Amino acid sequence: MASIYGQLDNYIFILALLSTLGLQIISNLANDYGDGIKGTDNEERIGPKRALQSGSLSAAELKTGILISVIITLIFIGLLLYVAFNGYPEYFLLFSVLAALAVWAAIRYTVGDSAYGYKGLGDLFVFCFFGLLSVLGSLFLFTKELGWVDLLPAVAIGTLSTAVLNLNNLRDYSSDSGAGKNTLVVKLGIGKAKVYHFMLLLVSLVCILCFLLVSAVAWYQYLCLISYLPLAIHAIKVSGIKEPRDFDPELKKVALSTFFLALLFYLGFNIFL
Repeated sequence: MASIYGQLDNYIFILALLSTLGLQIISNLANDYGDGIKGTDNEERIGPKRALQSGSLSAAELKTGILISVIITLIFIGLLLYVAFNGYPEYFLLFSVLAALAVWAAIRYTVGDSAYGYKGLGDLFVFCFFGLLSVLGSLFLFTKELGWVDLLPAVAIGTLSTAVLNLNNLRDYSSDSGAGKNTLVVKLGIGKAKVYHFMLLLVSLVCILCFLLVSAVAWYQYLCLISYLPLAIHAIKVSGIKEPRDFDPELKKVALSTFFLALLFYLGFNIFL
């Protein structure tokens, strides 16, 4: 998207990727720790075994891993903001606050007595941080400006990321409800959560299509829409699922389709121009 504004910087690109990976690792470790000590990860859990659940790591070792990951990630973020906003102290300060919020959100999803993931707020946070902040925030690092049309890909990625979380929660419906983890799926029930899932996929498609109609200048930039074909097949599959454990294979399909969408979008607006 930055190339549309004529703004590209490989250092920002690489440091943004490293910062994002760091935040994802923090989130994974913290989720493992938070669900583990709360007893949510138990013998009823359908997904892959967690480190604390399986005994591969102790709670103390996980906490150490979280701390080390936070330190490394903050170093990457500091370098990123220095490169992107050297000469823009107000933006540096704003994004430092956003970075702190991102680290907080990565940890507090399951950790602590008031973890927001246990209150049905995980979807909102995923949409904001994996969609709006990740896309618009990353774009602003390059351009120092945003247009209204930039919101469309951000919403598209945000809804697909939320769909991944929704599938995860559909799979874990039984164990979550039994452990008092009141995800949005637990609150809605599986039937309504399926409808919600289909709406997330549809909103993503509409947003990407609208962005392309406004911004695309060549036919090959529409090729990213191919990634919605496996998502359509996935939606048909989800509609017929009866047992929560059968949602597990669908997680990878949505995650990979989202990555495929981002990759084809990148190629269309960067490599081929």
